[in-house]
Amino acid sequence: MGAYMLSFFTRRKASPISSNATAGFFKPESPDALLSTSRRRQLIENIWQRTSLPREQFETLYMQAFKSYAALVQHLPASENHHHAYHGGMLDHGLEIVAYALKIRQMYLLPIGAPPESQAAQSEAWSAASAYGALVHDLGKIAVDVKVELADGTIWHPWHGPLDQPYRFKYVKGRDYRLHGAASSLIYSNVIPAKALDWLSGFPELWSQLVFAFAGQYEHADILGEIVSQADQASVAQELGGNPGRAMSAPKQSIQRQLAEGLRMLVADKFKLNQPDGPSDGWLTQEGLWLVSKPAVDQLRALLLSQGIEHIPSSNAPMFNLLQDQAIIQPNGEGKAIWKASIDNGRGWKNTFTVLKIAPALIWPNTTDRPETYTGTLTVESAPMADDNEQVPAGGDESQPVNSKNTPAASASAARPAPKQAPAAAKDFDALDELLDLFPDPVATSPTQPAPEPVGDEDQIPFLPPPPSATSLSQPRQLVGNKAENHTAPVEEPATVLPEGSSSHGLNFLTWLKGGVISHRIIINDAKARVHTVDGTAFLVSPDIFKRYALEHPDIEREAKERDLEAWQVVQRSFEKLKKHRKTGAGLNIWTCLVKGPRKSK
Repeated sequence: MGAYMLSFFTRRKASPISSNATAGFFKPESPDALLSTSRRRQLIENIWQRTSLPREQFETLYMQAFKSYAALVQHLPASENHHHAYHGGMLDHGLEIVAYALKIRQMYLLPIGAPPESQAAQSEAWSAASAYGALVHDLGKIAVDVKVELADGTIWHPWHGPLDQPYRFKYVKGRDYRLHGAASSLIYSNVIPAKALDWLSGFPELWSQLVFAFAGQYEHADILGEIVSQADQASVAQELGGNPGRAMSAPKQSIQRQLAEGLRMLVADKFKLNQPDGPSDGWLTQEGLWLVSKPAVDQLRALLLSQGIEHIPSSNAPMFNLLQDQAIIQPNGEGKAIWKASIDNGRGWKNTFTVLKIAPALIWPNTTDRPETYTGTLTVESAPMADDNEQVPAGGDESQPVNSKNTPAASASAARPAPKQAPAAAKDFDALDELLDLFPDPVATSPTQPAPEPVGDEDQIPFLPPPPSATSLSQPRQLVGNKAENHTAPVEEPATVLPEGSSSHGLNFLTWLKGGVISHRIIINDAKARVHTVDGTAFLVSPDIFKRYALEHPDIEREAKERDLEAWQVVQRSFEKLKKHRKTGAGLNIWTCLVKGPRKSK
């Protein structure tokens, strides 16, 4: 049974979009038509086999609910950017979670602690309750997460009953992502047969748990809540990872799509695979693509940050978790992200690495595009503990974590203003103009960091323009005894960009900073900003701004290790050598400032 269930879970395809979806409207279909696809029929068959009911009773207890559910959810997706984010995804998710819930329910004798004869008498009731709780788990989304408009211009709500005319939908902006659980209680009676509710209400322990589950309060739903939650997690994980191609068909702004596309780009353009005479960035075998863990996530993080994608973990352990949660990588036998593998080229070179396992179909959807598999051998060993310092790449060096040591958290480097250039045309960008005026124009482009290119909104997360500079900083000062002094150091014009190395990091940093401000990848004058502008002076929050640059340029780590420094320190020192900043009266580079503005001070 388990193998059969897995086979159709992993091979399923998204429900085809109805040919009636014209001019942005979908024509509602009958429940029988919606449930007639091959995969949905397989799911229903699997559910029936787990109930041990004759067909007639199954029709009464289950099929009525499935048909009512299908009539309500129609072709709506289960989410906007996450799991089952395609037309018909809500219906697929509903059936999947029921199948998983019944499988998990079979692991328990319910009610727990009751005599065997009582458990036997209540067996089908607990199975039905598990199925109903699972079916309505995300049903509230159609009530509060989406706005459904009918062809006549009226707004449809699920408590009106099934859709009876062409409809279209859009997701509600600013929605509360926790609300849909409670909203299920508004409409569960439209799905669950009244006679079934009458029957289940006769089992007090079961009934109280089911009512809590209908209201989304799974923390109070005891074992029934646990069954539904585990089933939901299984359905989500299977949908995200069972079909590797799904990640590439997810909405472009979803983190899953961004992670998958980033890995594709790195494998195509940067990573060296299957090197015959020694270390590689990864190896392709019949079982999967194996990437050395630390350099893979370092390079992926750098790429995503350079594209302006925020909220990417700055350390590796949470990055591994993110990749696993989004089903980009495949877990080892212990359910962890990191594998340990021994590589042997068969000609005297052998080494062991910590690696990530990825389905080749995620990187190369067309099998004809894949390189030849590794001619040596890759042997999986026991799984290691994951941490931020996973083994490195091809070169064999070990990198230090990005976390700073013995550095003040609230310090800033004050950049000296250069002669002003013509301000930008847009009138609402005073703060942006002020900051850009601090850079000599043009700033030479780094040989390794090309100037940012404009991108379409559909390819990137949209960035809001920086707010006007309502922030104020107290006058930079360095306390000497009880006396506050303020001095400005002489300023030199920037030198020509030098070949890549420690002496060029400062200029490359300036180029990156200017490009980030122009593209709004780097936020200014915000409570959490790393850059503030006041009275013609830019304040760079140190070490945060230099850490951000180092994260986007992981190759600096090798040089930093040779100099017994952290990567951000290499960048900051190179920047300081440009003498584009003011020093304190004591000749120090770091000022301590107090940021005040309309938001909470920090």
